Amino acid sequence: MEDRLAAIMARKRAELEERGRPVREEELARFAGLRPAGRLEAALRAPEGLAVIAEIKRKSPSAGVIAGGLDAVEQARLYLNGGAQALSILTEEEDFGGHIRDLTDTVDFLRDHQREIPCLRKDFLVHPLEVLEAAEAGAAAILLIVRALSVGELQRMREAADLAGLDCLYEVHSEAELEIALALEPRILGVNNRDLATFTVDLATTEQLVPQIPDHMIAVSESGILGPAEAARAREAGASALLVGESLLRSEDVGAALRALQEA
Repeated sequence: MEDRLAAIMARKRAELEERGRPVREEELARFAGLRPAGRLEAALRAPEGLAVIAEIKRKSPSAGVIAGGLDAVEQARLYLNGGAQALSILTEEEDFGGHIRDLTDTVDFLRDHQREIPCLRKDFLVHPLEVLEAAEAGAAAILLIVRALSVGELQRMREAADLAGLDCLYEVHSEAELEIALALEPRILGVNNRDLATFTVDLATTEQLVPQIPDHMIAVSESGILGPAEAARAREAGASALLVGESLLRSEDVGAALRALQEA
């Protein structure tokens, strides 16, 4: 069976080989003073119930087309009105139908309406140039997939994010990946129930790994959260936040679906 993550990362690395360039510290640091750091962390610590990072994407390798004609700004409006704590915006184009423009447009919409909700750039990030792009687009945080990066790359990306004042959501799927992530002393740690090699989903991954995450870190359960039953399983395992995409994108009442997850 093809390792789908390996294929995606091979493509991403080839792309960055072509357009990548060194990023100077001052290019990143100029963003640090524009917005307060730690916005995603603060938003996820705020609610009494489960916090929800609501995702904006059009398709995925596992589900196919979910919302092909999705307008990122309109979806952000639904999530904002529904009470989401944060937004996850897919910017990967080929497999997920996203674009960095979706992030920029959403941040502009939030700014125009004077609404404070942090946006996570979700992608298969590997190069500091992509951190700079995230900062330029107004992101509050980036995703770092532990399985996809070497320890040196993880450290380089974290250093770039720190310079730009961005939070990092570290994503793991196994105990070995969790051990690597914990050594980096993350503040937000996501457990992906989806195996990115095969794209199969099992909530037992959250039940296995979240109890091993120290209490002072925010534990996020990602993928396979179809409704309150799965949200309750994640909460009982110790997760304090969820990252949810497909079930919300398919919901006819986004606000009710969000509340059901938060109150599970």
